[in-house]
Amino acid sequence: MEDIQREAHVKRSRLGSIFVPPLVSLVCVAGAASAEATASTGAPSPVTAPNRGVANATDSPLNADGDSALRLTTAKEVEAYFEGKKAGFDPMFRVVADGASFEIRSKRSGYGKPLVTTVRHGDQEVTLPAGSIEKFGALPRFIRLDYSKRGEKVATTYQAACLNGWTTERIRPDAPLRSPYPQDCTASRITLGTVMGVQEGYATQLESWSTAKLKPGRYQVTAQIRGKYRSLFGITDDAGSSTFKLRVVNGDPETGEDVEHHSRTATPSLRAAAREPSRRAAGEPAGPMPDLRSIPAFGLRLNASTKFLQFSGTVWNAGNSPLVVDGFRRPKEDVMDAYQYFLDADGNQVGYQQVGTMEWDNKDTHQHWHFRDFARYRLLDADKKAIVRSRKEAFCLANTDAIDYTVDGADWQPEATDLHTACGDKDSLSIREVLASGSGDTYAQFRAGQSFKISDLPNGIYYISVEANPVNRLVESDTSNNIAYRKIKISGKPTARTVKAYPFTAK
Repeated sequence: MEDIQREAHVKRSRLGSIFVPPLVSLVCVAGAASAEATASTGAPSPVTAPNRGVANATDSPLNADGDSALRLTTAKEVEAYFEGKKAGFDPMFRVVADGASFEIRSKRSGYGKPLVTTVRHGDQEVTLPAGSIEKFGALPRFIRLDYSKRGEKVATTYQAACLNGWTTERIRPDAPLRSPYPQDCTASRITLGTVMGVQEGYATQLESWSTAKLKPGRYQVTAQIRGKYRSLFGITDDAGSSTFKLRVVNGDPETGEDVEHHSRTATPSLRAAAREPSRRAAGEPAGPMPDLRSIPAFGLRLNASTKFLQFSGTVWNAGNSPLVVDGFRRPKEDVMDAYQYFLDADGNQVGYQQVGTMEWDNKDTHQHWHFRDFARYRLLDADKKAIVRSRKEAFCLANTDAIDYTVDGADWQPEATDLHTACGDKDSLSIREVLASGSGDTYAQFRAGQSFKISDLPNGIYYISVEANPVNRLVESDTSNNIAYRKIKISGKPTARTVKAYPFTAK
């Protein structure tokens, strides 16, 4: 077997990006993808933000009532220790939403398209000028730090900021019980929409380790949200600034017991049912439903011998309800009967249907339960008709990627984000696999089955087809968007093939 067919099936966590190893004999053509825009969330009609060069937040529609959208706080006194030639420290940045929730939504209509960003503060919503935010993820150079000694400024540094955080704190007893926002700003090449925000009555601690070229001594540090962001987000000058004392010392900080600062707060889980339903169907879906969509194959590369074309495939849920599939083991068999469950708008179960089976995969690289017929990969000819190759029809569902958190009903804190929480073990009697709204399940190109053998194929044009719900066993709101194609061109000699990947296409 080729090396590409014996890797371990271990999903990435939500904290990381999709890993794409270096390409071998692959020519990629840069280009944009067209993709269907998701439906409106029913938010208030947006207005246009003031000119992005304005640094005074009092002119922003988000500051119409005079209250700052956010407030920046820091520790009062901080110690810094040298890391090589720089002093490192944690200023303990927090952003606070006192009067109303603050939220930023960024979305693109297709791959390669610019971001459209809206900002909400309470009942106010603003669409930012084009180019205000150009990339998903942390806001670049969000905070400026000016270091002074004896009244003279000696250094300036900048700090990026993700307004989502693992550590959130209620600052008022009447604040909501939980913050709904994601706990990080993870994004990848296949992300279509993101959300970051601070819940009303909460403070979010920013990932804020800072470094600066400073000599040992004492400094006064002024941290301020930069003028561009104060203007765009309706943050007043006073609320967007904080000062603290910094003491830079030689040596290392005192060691002590390790503490995990970013452990996730436990939330209620969707658990597998204790036993199999007595009937194969009980209740029809009448409310929210999942909507499975495929993303064109990406991360294309050839293995070292150029005999196998490897790729990554993603199916995601754009519907307003999670896809919930429970498996119930047959007595003395390594097979489970799979049932899809339907939920109402409040998350209560209203019905279920049998939708297929799950099988135990005993190979060393898997060792977990696979749900059959979730997706299918095919390599098609130039007319998209003849099937040249077809591989992999069994999957373990996990929320590996935040694809579009702006869709209606998106779950911003999905569970089961890796195989260890989603796929069970050999002795499991039942399991639950969930694909949350807004999230996708990615099988990267280095995983077993993520390849087509091309050594015996003639040169020419082909299409990689990624198809969700291929035999329509799963119940979803729309099956017209289940297939995505990626056009490729195979060239070269039999012992030295090359593959050119064309831009993403919607169909």
